[in-house]
Amino acid sequence: MSSPHPHPHPHPHTHLQLHPQHHLPPQSPTQFHFLLPMGEQTISHLVPQSTSTSTTTTNTNAAASSSPSSPSLNTSNSLVPTNRSKKRLTQNQNHSSTSSENPNPKKPRIHTITPLLRPLSTDGEVAAAIRHLRSVDPALVAVIDSHDPPNFQSFHPPFHCLVRSILYQQLAFKAAASVYSRFLSLCGGEAGVVPAAVLSLSQHQLRQIGVSPRKSSYLHDLARKYHTGILSDESIVSMDDRSLFSMLTMVKGIGAWSVHMFMIFSLHRPDVLPVGDLGVRKGVQILYGLEDVPRPSQMEQLCERWRPYRSVGAWYMWRLIENKAGSNGVVPVGSDMGAGSAPVGVSGPQFVDPIQMLPNIG
Repeated sequence: MSSPHPHPHPHPHTHLQLHPQHHLPPQSPTQFHFLLPMGEQTISHLVPQSTSTSTTTTNTNAAASSSPSSPSLNTSNSLVPTNRSKKRLTQNQNHSSTSSENPNPKKPRIHTITPLLRPLSTDGEVAAAIRHLRSVDPALVAVIDSHDPPNFQSFHPPFHCLVRSILYQQLAFKAAASVYSRFLSLCGGEAGVVPAAVLSLSQHQLRQIGVSPRKSSYLHDLARKYHTGILSDESIVSMDDRSLFSMLTMVKGIGAWSVHMFMIFSLHRPDVLPVGDLGVRKGVQILYGLEDVPRPSQMEQLCERWRPYRSVGAWYMWRLIENKAGSNGVVPVGSDMGAGSAPVGVSGPQFVDPIQMLPNIG
């Protein structure tokens, strides 16, 4: 009787593939196969899925010993782990056991956010600042007694103040005030100074009222950042000082000094030290009888005792240098760094930076 299989396999669970690209028919869900390349032939062993790991490993070692020159199994269809896989599995198991045995795992680092201090426009805050400065710095007592307390009561929206700061850059006070007045007319009044209105103004329209093409690009960049949501009045008010400084200096035309002035005289932040302001630095020189004007890098240490009211300490330095300059007939100095504007919205005479000719942003 003829055999039903013209080419019977030598083993009931083993057959030969005569071509390396020949694919086996799909196996049942309870079986899988792994391939051992042997020249032009490939042996496929059918192993039940329920076979234990030890049995599977034994079959693998036996098959590998029958062909010493065969490489390690590394096929996507193989469920038998290679030596590298077994090593990785052992390492993962060891790591898991070590983690589970550790009764005190390393706690994640928690980043704390420093709460915002009350603005200087809050009732009683300026009085508290003056009491603090009197107690921590005796050298300030005479300066404080010589001047009325500062008054931080400017409440323009942040966007409006930043626009005004840009418009006043590098202009004499009267010229800047004239440009600002024409700009308000172009926007339909102070209430019309909003991002959408500024974006709608062309460079030609702005140039007709005295705004240079460069300043026009600054105004549009600020308005665009508001329009896209990168900045907003609400986010500016709620940001801490460090984050606010980083965000505002991203705007074209707004530098470190401008941001410091904005934080003090528009947002009324109590602990801002404008280290780059030449007037504040000269005031510190006079206050402490220093031989040279302190460098910006030295200002933090010299004024450390004023925390958390360095804004008020800086205000008194402006008053001190103002008095000194007035007695000598010298024009007071505001800032020697960046574009911006000198302080106003506070008691005392107006003073303008003689280098940049920058007025206030109050």
